[in-house]
Amino acid sequence: MDLVSMENVASLRHFLPELVLAGGSLLIFLLDLIWDRRHRALHPWIGVLFLLVAGMLALPGTGPVHPEGMNLFENMLVLDGFTRLFRIFFALVGVLTLLMASRSRELRGQGGEFTALLLIVVMGMMLMAGAANLLMAYLAMETVSLLSYTLVGSLKGSRRSHEAGLKYVIFGGVASGAMLYGFSWLYGLTGTLDLAAMAEAFRGGAGQPLTLFLALVLILVGLGFKMATVPFHMWCPDVYEGAPVTVTAFLSVGPKAAGFALTLRILYGAFAERTGAGWLPLEDLPWPTLVAIMAVATMFVGNLSALWQNNLKRLMAYSSIAHAGYLLAGLVLLSRDGVTAIVFYLFAYLIMNFGAFTVISAVVDESGTEEIDGIRGLWRRRPFMAVMMMIFLVSLTGLPPAFGFIGKFYLFAALIEGHWLWLALLGLLNSVISLGYYMRIAKVMLIDGTDVASEDGGEELALEPAVAPARASRLTAATVGVLGVATLLLGIYWEPLRLFAERGLGLL
Repeated sequence: MDLVSMENVASLRHFLPELVLAGGSLLIFLLDLIWDRRHRALHPWIGVLFLLVAGMLALPGTGPVHPEGMNLFENMLVLDGFTRLFRIFFALVGVLTLLMASRSRELRGQGGEFTALLLIVVMGMMLMAGAANLLMAYLAMETVSLLSYTLVGSLKGSRRSHEAGLKYVIFGGVASGAMLYGFSWLYGLTGTLDLAAMAEAFRGGAGQPLTLFLALVLILVGLGFKMATVPFHMWCPDVYEGAPVTVTAFLSVGPKAAGFALTLRILYGAFAERTGAGWLPLEDLPWPTLVAIMAVATMFVGNLSALWQNNLKRLMAYSSIAHAGYLLAGLVLLSRDGVTAIVFYLFAYLIMNFGAFTVISAVVDESGTEEIDGIRGLWRRRPFMAVMMMIFLVSLTGLPPAFGFIGKFYLFAALIEGHWLWLALLGLLNSVISLGYYMRIAKVMLIDGTDVASEDGGEELALEPAVAPARASRLTAATVGVLGVATLLLGIYWEPLRLFAERGLGLL
């Protein structure tokens, strides 16, 4: 066995979370062929087990972590604190998604393919966070994208789901092609696909202004699609509306966070100062200003568009776009403080957004409608769910004492410290705008009655929610309760999570 093969074999022991997910996916596919329909309900729980194992293997102390990171598979991947942190993050995303899917009426009868595909998507997102080479970055992103298209269009017998999947494929194909073309231009400028070698080439003066500008624009097209930032957000509302609620919740957090992780990996790895103090002076191009303009546009488009939505999933789609704008503002700094603020905010977004979608999923199952009227009078029908939803809405707005407030506080504080006061003020203004549609949901849920006007303008009809099984109600309530408590607890005592994030990102 030659030296290269030995190094690749040695890398496998540091690749265990991804191997566990790949093995779990294959096992679930096999069990789906062997088991009959009565055992299909076990597939999500088997997936949860594999995700928990993968997450535990990613915890600090479960393997060696070198100060400069460990290169795997001939510099295709890097194992550092950043990779470990996002491995844990994506494992949590997968667990919460499967908990929703296990009691989703939309996904009932899907068999094991949903769980198996989700495990591979989570594996792909982990690879995106650890990519140290543009080729690996592209392959990992395509793994996530192609299987996400399948999940969106997986609702059997639903024309709307199939249309959403087709739109996702078309927009995603164009974005992926643009990004790959941008990668090829960077390779032409530097002669390498390795991010570390590329950074050295740029520090040595490689690059031409126009070529470098076009290359980065093309790359941002692909990454902007994954993050759902303006002007690459057009697919988001239609796809979120047509996909199953569980898949919508997953897309709003998982692939979006993976897009930001890959963006941070590429920009911080190839275009940041060696000290992590900001952008390299790339041919005097104003990259921070361009990213700031994109962030402001994303925030305003997302928040203003959400004000007019009546469909809960479309409203949350535009909310997701707005939150992408807040996260994009952190990229302007491209410093350790900015990266820490982004990752910290992503954890807050994970908890509060999944909590809100879990409540929405329960409402859709009970009322049979995705319109905002379906949540009318929830306080009278399900007071616990209404209280939890209110906590999530307060956190999404960024009000104290919720975790979302702390996330935005660190993000805006980093911007102010980095002399981007105007960007922080515009972010604060957008938080005020978001209060309009989040509190609209709260008003319908807490104050309005349980009657909904009929479509023909006649007498009002009382909603007759379908009664979910008691077991499903207990599982949903437990999930919502844990996320609600976490939202409040981390809004009061967030220091351990902040230190955990800083300790991990100190190795970026």
